[in-house]
Amino acid sequence: MVLGYPGLFLAALAAATLLPVQSELLLLAMLASGRFDPALLLLAASLGNVLGSTINWALGRFLAHHRDARWFPVSKTAMLTAERRYRRFGELSLLLSWLPIIGDPLTLIAGVLRTPLSRFLLLVIIAKVGRYAVLMAAHGYLTA
Repeated sequence: MVLGYPGLFLAALAAATLLPVQSELLLLAMLASGRFDPALLLLAASLGNVLGSTINWALGRFLAHHRDARWFPVSKTAMLTAERRYRRFGELSLLLSWLPIIGDPLTLIAGVLRTPLSRFLLLVIIAKVGRYAVLMAAHGYLTA
C-alpha cells in the first residue's frame, strides 16, 4: 500500500498481461484500510487492467504476422483451436476477459483476429470495471 493508487494501477496492469500477477487482494487491502477513496481505487485498478489487456491486444496484432515462425510461442494447433473458439463465441466473449486463465489469452486472440480496437475497448472496459465494482461491492457487503 506504500505506492498507493499508482501501485494499484501497476499491479492491475501486470495482472492483465500474461504475467502471473493478482491485483484483487491489493485492491481489497487498500479498500479495507479506509485510507483510500473507493472511486479512485476503482479507477486506478480499472485503467491499469484495461491498459494491460490492450497491450495483449496489440501484441496479438503484432504476433499475427509471425504465427508461422519457428520461434512463435504457441503451436499452430493451439492457435487454430483458440481462433476457432473465439470466432464461435464472437467478440462478446471479451466480456469474459476478467476471468483468470482464459481472460488474458482471449484479449491476445482478439488482437490476432483483428477485432477493432473500439469494440475491444468497449467490451473489455465493461468486463474489467464490472469485475472490480462487484468485488468492491461484495467487500462492502461482507464487512458491513
